[in-house]
Order: sequence, then structure tokens, then C-alpha cells
Amino acid sequence: MFTLIFAIYTLVVLTFFFLLSLVALFVCYPFDKGRRVVHELSRWLCFSWWYAPFTWRRNISGLEYVDKKKPYVIVINHNSMVDIISLYFVPLNFRWVSKQEVFRIPYIGPMLWMHGDIAIQRGRATESMRKVLNDGKMWLGRGVSVAMFPEGTRSKDGEIQRFKSGAFALAKEAGVEILPIVLDGTTKVFRPKSIFFNWKHRLTLKVLPPISVEKIAATETGDLAREVQTMMTEALAEIRKAN
Repeated sequence: MFTLIFAIYTLVVLTFFFLLSLVALFVCYPFDKGRRVVHELSRWLCFSWWYAPFTWRRNISGLEYVDKKKPYVIVINHNSMVDIISLYFVPLNFRWVSKQEVFRIPYIGPMLWMHGDIAIQRGRATESMRKVLNDGKMWLGRGVSVAMFPEGTRSKDGEIQRFKSGAFALAKEAGVEILPIVLDGTTKVFRPKSIFFNWKHRLTLKVLPPISVEKIAATETGDLAREVQTMMTEALAEIRKAN
């Protein structure tokens, strides 16, 4: 019963923010090239979803490492679609790099388009890398962060998988810091093999210290990817041990 009520609530809230974002995009676009207004509406949409179930718990830490005046390449581990919603707890204006298939989902796809997220095609590595670099540098040049899942796909076992080089190549070419973020608990929003929500869910989001521009410039892209992967893997193990 509660799952049905929450699903209806989600649809109503999504429709409201969808229409509001559409109006905001066209009204604010001439003087808001970074689409900050649309992004803030997306944040409020995600907050409306996360805070509605009063039994859900959230542990957000490391926000002191975030400089709101800086654009970053954000790297975050990937377990479920809920990861996307969870990143809005971080007070930055950012664009997602997402596979093109997500843009075809009703409601979600048009929201991503309004948000200005970067669509890439799986199976076309060279073309996708070029688009990430070109569009990513455009947004970073406007003071907007770019968020990526360096694993490239969802983890099947909840452990952090090998990182691809795209996010690290973008940070190196754009001359910006990398902001690693570790998530745990996003696979437990729903009960196992069920459409019903887990009402005792707990989300943990931990922001790690950013990787400096100097460190990025001095390190080979592959080595940098491995170092950040190790850092995030160790942080995830610490989170799970504490929980």
C-alpha cells in the first residue's frame, strides 16, 4: 500500500518539476548558459523524493571538500539508477555523462535533455570519447562540473570495478580537479527481487579529498585511474565496516 502511494507521489512530483523545468529552461536560457536554475529544480525534485519516506536514513559526509566556486570532474561508483538521484546531495551544478538509451525513457529522457546532460553511444568508444571531451570542456569552461561513472556500467556485485580512462582524460585536458565520491546502499532501495520499497533503507554518500590539478598533470591517465579506483575502493570498505 505504501509503495503504491509513494509511486503515485513520485509521478505527481516528477510531472510538476518536469513542467517547471521546461518553463525555466526557455525563460532563463538567455542569461543562464550554465542552466543553474534547471539544475536547482532537479535538486529539489530529488530532495522531494529522498525526504518523503521519513524512515529512510542518509549519511552524507565530506562536503567540506567541495568548493562551490570550482568546476570538477566528479567520479562516482555505480550500482543503480538511484545513484543519479543521490548525487544531488552534493551542492554543485553538474552535468551527467549518460548512455543514449537513458534519454529515451519517458519523463527521464526529456529531463536529462533540459538539464543539458551529455549523451554517449555504447559501442562507439572513439566517438563517445570525443563527445565527452568536447562537451565536457564546454561545460567546465562555463563553471559547471561534469559527473561520470568511471566503471562505465553498473557493478553486478556491489564492488567497484575497473575504471575507464574517460573522466581522467577530461580532467587532464580541461585542467580541473577530480572529485571522487563513494556511494553505498543505493541497491537496497527496493526489496530483493521485488517492486516494493525497503522502508528501512540507509544511504551513505562520502566525498573524498579532490585530486589536484598538479597531481593530474603529473600522472599518466591510466595510473591516475588506478590510483583513484584504489582510493574509492578503500573508502567503500571503510564505509561498510562502519555500518
